[in-house]
Amino acid sequence: MILKLDLQSETPIYIQLKMQIIEGIATGSLVPGEPLPSVRQLASDLGINLHTVNKAYTMLKQDGFIIIHRQKGVVVSSSEDLKVTDEYLSQLKSNIRPIITEAFCRGMTIDEFSIICKDIFTELGMPQI
Repeated sequence: MILKLDLQSETPIYIQLKMQIIEGIATGSLVPGEPLPSVRQLASDLGINLHTVNKAYTMLKQDGFIIIHRQKGVVVSSSEDLKVTDEYLSQLKSNIRPIITEAFCRGMTIDEFSIICKDIFTELGMPQI
C-alpha cells in the first residue's frame, strides 16, 4: 500500500495516515494478519516524526483496526474485531452531522447526499446493500 501525505493540508498528518490505512483495509489493499511497518520504519519511509506515526497507530489500535504485538509487530486486525457498536454509531452520527448540516445549508437534498455516499461506496469497491 502506498501512502500519500499532503503536507500542505489542514488535516493533521496522523489523521491522514490513519484514514489511508483504514481505506486500505476497507478496499482490501491491506488484509487481516498483514504486517505493517514498525513506527520507526514508517516514519523513516515517509520522512515524518516517530510520534506522528505512533499517534496514528495508537488511534488505529484503539479503534480495533490494528493489533500491536511485541514480537510480531503491527498487524491488521481481522474483520471480526471490527463491529458496529452503539459507541461507533454515536461517534459516526457526531462526525457526519456537520457534513450533512453544511450540505443542507448549501441546498443539497437527501437524495443528492445519498448518491454521493453510494458513489463513494462504489469507488471503494464496496457492495451496496
